[in-house]
Amino acid sequence: MTPTFTQVHNRFRLNGHYYSFEDLMEVAYSFVKEGEPYQEQIGNFLLDWLDKKDYIIAKTSGSTGRPKKLKIKKQAMVNSAIMTGDYFGLKPGDKVLNCLPSNFIAGKMMIVRAIALGLRLELVEPSAYPLIDYEKKYDFCAFTPMQLKYFLNYCKNLKTIIVGGAPVSKSLLESIQGIKANVYETFGMTETVSHIAMKKLNNFKKPKDLSKLHFKTLPDVHVSQDERGCLVIDAPKLVEKPIVTNDMVTLYSDSEFDWLGRWDHVINTGGIKVFPEQIEHKLQKFINRRFFIASVPDETLGQKVLLIIEGEPFEIEDSLFDSLDKFEKPRETYFLNSFAETASHKVHRNRTIKKLNLQKP
Repeated sequence: MTPTFTQVHNRFRLNGHYYSFEDLMEVAYSFVKEGEPYQEQIGNFLLDWLDKKDYIIAKTSGSTGRPKKLKIKKQAMVNSAIMTGDYFGLKPGDKVLNCLPSNFIAGKMMIVRAIALGLRLELVEPSAYPLIDYEKKYDFCAFTPMQLKYFLNYCKNLKTIIVGGAPVSKSLLESIQGIKANVYETFGMTETVSHIAMKKLNNFKKPKDLSKLHFKTLPDVHVSQDERGCLVIDAPKLVEKPIVTNDMVTLYSDSEFDWLGRWDHVINTGGIKVFPEQIEHKLQKFINRRFFIASVPDETLGQKVLLIIEGEPFEIEDSLFDSLDKFEKPRETYFLNSFAETASHKVHRNRTIKKLNLQKP
């Protein structure tokens, strides 16, 4: 029988304790009234999850535009949890770690998976460097790339790791090849109730060309492209109708694709389209600060590629751009003391670019 959002699995545990539907309501009230700020967020989500409505209101991160509030069906969240559980073979009683903020969809879904699938959930305060007992074993956990980079030396007791929220850099990809845990990069958004596709990143049975890794959709999820080359997601168990995204992709089949970048970020320079995210991926190994690629109008080229780096200025060697194609190379470099951020601490590109007229390259 398919679990529903009105049920709490009898194998579910929260920080070592079982709570029924009614008991969980008391825990939520306690978190809201007496908990730490991160526990208050968890409590607020649980109160929403346990109320009589069949939906919750979730907000997007705002990294690709103004943050939005979305109405998401609770049963769609349970369906997403089941799809993830089936994909990774999660079983009742498996132990999972959540160190993601529960005011965004990724953190909410870690809680829903535990409630619906009967997992033993341990909650840790979200941060770039979460404080956990490194000797404990976990069957499943979710990290941001920054968290995973920090955890690399402590992954011996982790079985499966999903990483999302930002692209995985070349250096991080290379670093995880030697760890025992199986690592998967996720692709998804609030609108699709967390991830709809996975990219396995390490522990291949045969040697793998890491540059040719692709995202593969979860069962019952199909993808296509619109006339712009942007991804269209058809996931009837998660959303009522297909979602047209602004994510430009290379499509290999209705279940496999590569992500190129955002349509609204594409730069047309000298008649050639370049993707900022692809340029950033090539440069990540050589710049140890936060940075991103942007553009400004240019009379000759149409748009001129810019490199924007956070922090104090330093001398840029021409060799830094050796890995880039001719039209990908930045024409100017700007330094900003600090980048504007979203509520989830991602770089807010548009607001950061607006600060450029206050700074000199």
